[in-house]
Amino acid sequence: MDKIGLIAGNRRFPILFCESARKRGEHVVAVAIRGETSRSITRLADKVIWVNITDFERISGIFRAEGVKEVVMAGQVSPRVLFSRQVRENKVIQDLLTGLSDNKAISIFSAIAKRLEDEGLTLIDSTTFLQDYLPLAGVLTSRNPSEQQWADIRFGMDLARKVADLDIGLTVAVKNRAIIAVEAFEGTDNLIRRAGRMFRGLVIAKTGRPGQDMRFDIPVIGLQTVKTLYGAGVSCLAIEAGKTLIIDMQRTIDWADKKGISVVAV
Repeated sequence: MDKIGLIAGNRRFPILFCESARKRGEHVVAVAIRGETSRSITRLADKVIWVNITDFERISGIFRAEGVKEVVMAGQVSPRVLFSRQVRENKVIQDLLTGLSDNKAISIFSAIAKRLEDEGLTLIDSTTFLQDYLPLAGVLTSRNPSEQQWADIRFGMDLARKVADLDIGLTVAVKNRAIIAVEAFEGTDNLIRRAGRMFRGLVIAKTGRPGQDMRFDIPVIGLQTVKTLYGAGVSCLAIEAGKTLIIDMQRTIDWADKKGISVVAV
């Protein structure tokens, strides 16, 4: 039986991948990161090998020993890890980072992908088996955005694409066609909280990068995102259709409906 390798980061993305792969009868070998990957992975992957964040050089050998040729990267690693002492003192990781012109997320992921491919592995689309969780264009909730919100959606999505093209972040907060906050290193949830402390009734716009490499770092939202929106008093979320993964999609949309938050894919 062919096996698929999984480099599993944090949160629900790698769990959803394993669930979907299992439904299709696929055999998943997961490399899980201590302190990042959910222990739930042990119930879903056929085999799990736990490593430390500094064990990067072991990954390709693990997969080759398991007969894995194709690998998926799913889930993030906490940004703070990049600045941790254990990473700073790891020669393999530092050699990888030193060869980069910058430490932007896309640069780091691209370097990891190249390293894996140089060692005989093929990194494949991280949404493999997950097409049902990439909504097409339309209003996903029963609550439609207001006319003012649609104006903010158009303004916000255009701005978010420009910000993404600069690889600053993928998400912006807007209100009455004014820029309230732009995502940077802190991530989407922290952007939402920060913007919500300034204004209520915001529109959050989240997009992918132009020419998004679907092998890694794709836009992801889920139930936690919507709960963060509600806590910050956000009234509407716009995402890029066909390129944004919604974890536990039905549950997420149902919760947004319950709390009166509009979610649209554009």
